[in-house]
Amino acid sequence: MTRYEEAKKIYAELGSDTESAIEKLREICISVHCWQGDDVGGFDSKEALSGGIQTTGNYPGKATNPDQLMSDIDKAFSLIPGKKKLNLHASYAIFEDGEYANRDALEPKHFKKWVDFAKERGIGIDFNPTYFSHPMVKDGLTLSSPDDNVRRFWIDHGKACIRIGEYFASETGYPCVINFWMPDGYKDLPADRIGPRARMKASLDEILSIPYDRTKVYITLESKVFGIGVESYTVGSAEFALSYSIANSLTPLMDNGHYHPTEVVSDKISSLLLFSEKIALHVTRGVRWDSDHVVLFDDETKEIAKEIVRSDALDRVFIATDYFDASINRISAWVTGVRNFSKALLYALLEPKNELKKLQESADFTALMVKMEALKVAPFGDIWNEFLRREGMSDDYLTEIKDYEQKILEERK
Repeated sequence: MTRYEEAKKIYAELGSDTESAIEKLREICISVHCWQGDDVGGFDSKEALSGGIQTTGNYPGKATNPDQLMSDIDKAFSLIPGKKKLNLHASYAIFEDGEYANRDALEPKHFKKWVDFAKERGIGIDFNPTYFSHPMVKDGLTLSSPDDNVRRFWIDHGKACIRIGEYFASETGYPCVINFWMPDGYKDLPADRIGPRARMKASLDEILSIPYDRTKVYITLESKVFGIGVESYTVGSAEFALSYSIANSLTPLMDNGHYHPTEVVSDKISSLLLFSEKIALHVTRGVRWDSDHVVLFDDETKEIAKEIVRSDALDRVFIATDYFDASINRISAWVTGVRNFSKALLYALLEPKNELKKLQESADFTALMVKMEALKVAPFGDIWNEFLRREGMSDDYLTEIKDYEQKILEERK
C-alpha cells in the first residue's frame, strides 16, 4: 500500500474523501501577482516607489524588462500546480518604438503583449489601476485631492483601466477582476475627514459612470488601515470601501494585511458572502503591519481557506496573491506563497464539513473539538504530494529554482 493509499484510508475513517478534495483543488484558479518579480517597479515610470508601497532587500536577478519578467513568470508558473491567472498593475504597460502614454491615456494596445502572453498559455488576466509612484500623486492624494487637475488625471486613469480590463476579458475569454486601491491619506491628524472621502466618492462615481460589461468585468474596491507617510488617516478605510462597494453593487475585496493586527479576514468572509454575490481576496502575510510577506501555511491562511470551503463559496470568491519580497529569490517567493494557499485550500477541502456542522448544530461541542483536533495530525502531506504528482510536479522545487538562478538570474546586471 502506498503512502497516499494509507493516508486516504485514514482520512476516510475521519469522514473525508481525498479523491474529491484533490479533484476540486485542481479546478480552483488563483490569480498570481506579477509585481513580485520586479519589486513593484513596473515599466512606465522611473519614479521611486511611493504611496504606502515599499520593498526591502536587494537579492540579485530582479526582472528589469518585460521579457525578463515574462520569463520569470513562466518559470514560476511551471512550478505552481493548479489553475492560474495573471494579475497585472497598470504600471506594467509595454511601450514600443519610442511611444509613451501617461496613465490617464493608457489604451488596450499598451497591453497587447500581455494578452498575447496570456492567450498562448490559456490563462486570464486580472488588473489593477496604479495609484502610486507617480508625480501626479500630490501631497499623498489622488482621487480625494482638492486639486481638480489631480482628480481629473486619476479619474481618467480609472476609466482607462476599465476599458483595458474589458479588453482583457474579451481577448482571453476569462472575466477580469479590476481592483481599485488608492493610497490617499495624511501623515498627521487631519482637520477634515469627510471632505476627502466625499471627493473620493464623487471621483469613483464618475469613473464607474462609463459603460462596461458586468459579465466580463468585476470591479473591486480595496481598503487599507494606513501606509507609510499616511499613518494617521486613510481616506479609503474599511468602512468607506465596504459601504461604497455594497451601495454600488461592486465586489468587496479584502486584503488580509489591510486590517488592524487583532482583526482577521477569515472571520469576515461569511458576513460578506451573505450580502454580495461574489467577494475577492488579496492573500498576503502582514508582519506587524501591511508588510506583504510571502504567504505561509500558517493558521490564518488555513482559516481563510476553511471559510471559503465551509461556506460552499469556491465559485463566489476571487482569490489573488499580493506580496513582494526582494530579500529572497523572487521566483521562490512566488512559488512558495501560491503553493501555500493551494495547500490551505486542500487542507480545508479535506474537512468532513457536513459532519462537523452537524456536531455544532447538535451542540456536541466535545465531539466537535475532538474531531477537529484529530484532523490536525492526519497525514496531510501525503495527500498534498499526491496532488503534486497528478500535476506533474514534486515537493522539491528549490533545486530547479536554484538552477534557473545560476543560469539566468545571475547573468542579469
